[in-house]
Amino acid sequence: MSHSQHPVALRLERQVGGAARLLATVLALPLVDGIFPALVLAGTLTTATGILEVGLLVFGGSATVAVVLAEMEGSRRERAKTTLVVGIPVIALAAVETALAPTIGSLIDLAVFERFAALVILAVAAKTASAQVGEYLPRPAVIVGLGMVASVDPANAQLVVTPDLELVARGALAATVGVAFALSVALASPWLHDTVHIDRFRFGSAVALGVLGLSVLGLVPSDAPLALAVLAVTTLLAFDPGRSRDEPDEDPSDDDAAADPADPAADDSDVGPDRAPWL
Repeated sequence: MSHSQHPVALRLERQVGGAARLLATVLALPLVDGIFPALVLAGTLTTATGILEVGLLVFGGSATVAVVLAEMEGSRRERAKTTLVVGIPVIALAAVETALAPTIGSLIDLAVFERFAALVILAVAAKTASAQVGEYLPRPAVIVGLGMVASVDPANAQLVVTPDLELVARGALAATVGVAFALSVALASPWLHDTVHIDRFRFGSAVALGVLGLSVLGLVPSDAPLALAVLAVTTLLAFDPGRSRDEPDEDPSDDDAAADPADPAADDSDVGPDRAPWL
């Protein structure tokens, strides 16, 4: 990315390019890679806490923040419009995938598949935290596919003609939470651009995702919103209002070179988009 080195968003930006297409890819990635259906089948949407965790950490999260703040251009209204144009189809697709979940669930052993769903979340958390670690981990779609193969149980297969409307509503609501999160970031982007430390938020989000994965495995109490608590602490730590005034990450010599362009010793070779003061 031009301003952020978020591992997931950086890889996607190289593939798709363009702020709108990049945001669409980031928001739809849980649907395409199978992360969202896996979490639906694992029963994470049965509580309001689970809906918030999936919406904020899976659909929203640090990749969405990085894309909106570092890649999207234009006024707040233009960013909000782009977010809605991208987000509404994502919500509709999430509802469709949730409606198909009972049919898929009848084909597999859910107890086995839940372990693979947890592994997916842990893998995404690792990829979010480190691009180097992510290179050695399989794609989420591969893990989901292996989970389907390992847990397939066609004996109880049945076609669910009438979808569970309550479950569909929960799935759509989880996606709506993620889109609303992206929209709020877009509306507050002029202020957040200079006050949010994206790398801090990225690492904290990775930890929160890891906690969510452990809760699916049953290693962390699922009735306690620990992932949301970690995300809340991360959000507080990521705020650094003094960055826009103090610009601690900018090399003071760059200011001297800008003030005296005739100085032959001035060298701006280190100045580039990756040295933006708000990162």
